[in-house]
Amino acid sequence: MRILKVIALLLDYPDKALVEGCQALSTAIDSAVEINPAQRAALRGLLDDLAGNDSPAVVQARHDRLFKDGSGLSLLLFEQVPGSSRDRAHAMAELKARYQQAGLVIAVGEQPDYIPLYLEYLSTCDGHTAQECLADVAHLLALLAARLEERDSRYAACLRALLQIAGVSPQQVMEAARERVLQELCDVGGLQVAGAGLPSHPPQA
Repeated sequence: MRILKVIALLLDYPDKALVEGCQALSTAIDSAVEINPAQRAALRGLLDDLAGNDSPAVVQARHDRLFKDGSGLSLLLFEQVPGSSRDRAHAMAELKARYQQAGLVIAVGEQPDYIPLYLEYLSTCDGHTAQECLADVAHLLALLAARLEERDSRYAACLRALLQIAGVSPQQVMEAARERVLQELCDVGGLQVAGAGLPSHPPQA
């Protein structure tokens, strides 16, 4: 599924290759039948921002600030929800084995649950498998999307597109995620909001 590779590149650390491949990426977005016209337009808007007039250094600095560890916006999939270290280690090992079977090479220091890497792997799978795998982690993707929306970030378009590809109801899953984000914001302010608990599903590979 080519669009998954495109979204992986959009979410990944922006570099010179992204700018040089802007036209090819735009064409791939326009031809993506897996997402609707509104989602395609939103992805093109993000691409325009990343490959626009700002220098690569400025774009990279924005990416660093947005997705820094501990901000709730980590691009590590299993950082979105709490879980035991044993469960995470098992999920990481399972992902790593899948990547090796698919012939993907993990860079030194790169985590298996790094979302762009996960999407690159899914882009090598058949459409049905890729959709099922995305549906398994839809609640995590929605939570990250809601946090990005709270910051008015165009990167939220990537996560909304993934939810649509997963075949879930974006409106329903995003509503639950927004409640979680509201709870986080209220907790910071010392308030409590009823009914905004943790996602009901454990992290899945």
